[in-house]
Amino acid sequence: MITKGFLNSGFNPQIWLLNALEWIDSLGFLGAIAFMMLYIIATVAFLPGSVLTLGAGVVFGVALGSIYVFIGATLGAIAAFLVGRYFAREWVSQAIAENQKFKAIDEAVGREGLKIVLLTRLSPIFPFNLLNYAYGVTGVSLKDYIVGSVGMLPGTLMYVYIGSLAGNLATLGAEDQTVNPIAQWSIRILGFIATVTVTIYITKVAKQALNEAVIK
Repeated sequence: MITKGFLNSGFNPQIWLLNALEWIDSLGFLGAIAFMMLYIIATVAFLPGSVLTLGAGVVFGVALGSIYVFIGATLGAIAAFLVGRYFAREWVSQAIAENQKFKAIDEAVGREGLKIVLLTRLSPIFPFNLLNYAYGVTGVSLKDYIVGSVGMLPGTLMYVYIGSLAGNLATLGAEDQTVNPIAQWSIRILGFIATVTVTIYITKVAKQALNEAVIK
C-alpha cells in the first residue's frame, strides 16, 4: 500500500503520507516510534504535517496522538532549526529575504525571543516548516526556541481531535469528511487572536529596537 502514492503521474505527498500512516497503524506498539520519526522527516523535508496531525487522531486517538505529534513536531522543528543555523544558512536567508513577516520577526526576536517564538507558534499565518528554518538564521537561542514550542499545543490538540472524528484514514482523505464545527471555529478564533497579538507585539518590539538604534 505504501507504494500506491508513487504510482500516480507525480509524487503526491498527501497520498504518500496517508499510505505511511496505514503502514504505521499496522506496526502495533512500534507505530508510535515510527510515527514520530516520520513527523521529524516530514518537518525537515517540507511535507504537509497537517496530514500527519489529523492522521494521529485516527491511529492513536486524541490523547496519545497529541503527545506523539507534539514530540515529533518539536524534534523536527529543532532539526530544521539546526540545519538552518549551521548547514543551510545562506539558502534560508535568500528564501525569506523578501518576506516582510520574517523581517519583522528577525528584528524583534533578538530582544524577546521566547515570547516571539511562542506567539508565532500560536498564529497560523506563519508557515510551520519554513518558520523552523527561518528561526535558525535569527538571534533566538535554542533554549528559547524549544520552550516556545509549547505554543504548538493548542493547535495540535484541536487538529488531532478533528482527525479522530474521521474514524479511519480513508475518510480522512475524503473531501466530504465531517468536521465538528465547534472545534473548527475554535481553531480559527484562537488563530485569529494569536495573529493579531503577534502582529501588534512584533511591530512594537521591532519599532522600539529601531528607535534605540537611531538614537545610538
